[in-house]
Amino acid sequence: MAKTISIDPITRLEGHGKIQIFLNDDGGVKDCYFQIPELRGFERFVVGRPIEELPRIVTRICGVCPASHHMAGAKAVDGCFGGEVAPLALKLRDMYYHAHYIHSHIAHFYALAAPDFVCGPTSDPATRNILGVVAKVGLEIGGAVIKARAQAQRIQQILGGRFTHLVWCIPGGVSKGLKPEELAEIRPMVANLYEFTQFSLKLFKDVVLGNPEYVDLILNGPYTLDVQNMGLVDGNNAPNFYDGKVRVVDFKGKELCKYAPKDYMNNVAEHVEPWSYLKFPYLKQRGWKGFVEGIDSSIYMATPLSRLNVAERMATPKAQEAFEEMFGTLKQKPCRALMASHWARLVEMVQNAEMLRKYCADPEITGDKYRVIPHGISGEGVGIVEAMRGTLTHHYTCDKNGICTSANLIVGTTNNNAPIHMVTKKVASTLIKPGVEPNEGILNLVEMAFRSFDPCFSCATHSLPGQMPLEVKIVKNGEVYREFRRKC
Repeated sequence: MAKTISIDPITRLEGHGKIQIFLNDDGGVKDCYFQIPELRGFERFVVGRPIEELPRIVTRICGVCPASHHMAGAKAVDGCFGGEVAPLALKLRDMYYHAHYIHSHIAHFYALAAPDFVCGPTSDPATRNILGVVAKVGLEIGGAVIKARAQAQRIQQILGGRFTHLVWCIPGGVSKGLKPEELAEIRPMVANLYEFTQFSLKLFKDVVLGNPEYVDLILNGPYTLDVQNMGLVDGNNAPNFYDGKVRVVDFKGKELCKYAPKDYMNNVAEHVEPWSYLKFPYLKQRGWKGFVEGIDSSIYMATPLSRLNVAERMATPKAQEAFEEMFGTLKQKPCRALMASHWARLVEMVQNAEMLRKYCADPEITGDKYRVIPHGISGEGVGIVEAMRGTLTHHYTCDKNGICTSANLIVGTTNNNAPIHMVTKKVASTLIKPGVEPNEGILNLVEMAFRSFDPCFSCATHSLPGQMPLEVKIVKNGEVYREFRRKC
């Protein structure tokens, strides 16, 4: 039996990663590492650029959540120029962001997560993909999914001027408003997206909750962690994806802290390990205690499930109904079952669609006062939004000429790095038994541990240990002839 099992590359995620499982002599799991071998480095090369350019640069970090980086960057730049933003611009940015959420959640639920549940976690990997899902649910449903995602994308284009990599937000507001004829085009698409959220909830109940094996896997499988929860909330402790305060509750529901963006450095710190380019954020007041679970652990998660765990209610009526049904069915709040994040995404989509309907009915949304001109440079700003994959923080400073002097990013998936590592090891240790060679289905069940987080590693890798690791293998006649390694 092999001493090391390598799942490389892992699949159905944004970016590149691998899972290394080390076995002991009897074939049980001795250790497991969730490694990210890629590097970005945006925090370094934005230094020296005009600060107002940063929201346009940081969208290039990632093609999946560019709007999240654009919004967080724009809020940080607003702060560097004094913080005043036109009220209409805040509405337009929030409206855009709800469409972006729906667009991203559809992609994760149907393309990345659904193959494990619709096709089955141990089904043939050749068909365990989006095409396999369409074959199972039918072309009509597949077409509805594509239509809804295209509409969410079109709404973003109308509002922001581009499908992706926005250049829309500028200091004090946005570069264009919403015309009445554009709003008229958006309204029927929003109506369809709302109906699609209701359809998706029903599909989840029929396919996932209607299967006792899946329910058992979600509630009683190894996919649980006793760590704390983080999410952005409004003044009523309802989820807010664009603005608000960061709230942290432990896994029993006790509030640990609640802070404004400018105070993030008093509450969150980052730990570095030599075997990954991802940093490991933790609750600063508790200090780094290692990869440990428990009520005193400093590890937290920032996922869709975490956002609903820290929330006391939803911001809209139908989302509130879905919220109550979800936690009533799970019979626990906060919920520790990580797989419930797939359900939480659908609940969030309902709030997104209802908020879009609200903005469509707002008589001020087509106004023309969508920017205020900044009058000075304050030199520092912190922007926090809820990226679909977790709480996203951008912190910039600039000199008196508006040139960036420093940047720090704590990305959504970075917040979840330690929990992903911990649950991957827990699942591998549970499923890989001594003396039994793990098959492909078992290894996919190990991968399902990280998929519940919908990770985006392209934008999360920002540790810079000093050297790029390098591995060179010279193969001669099909055999490794020589091998060179440089560790970071």
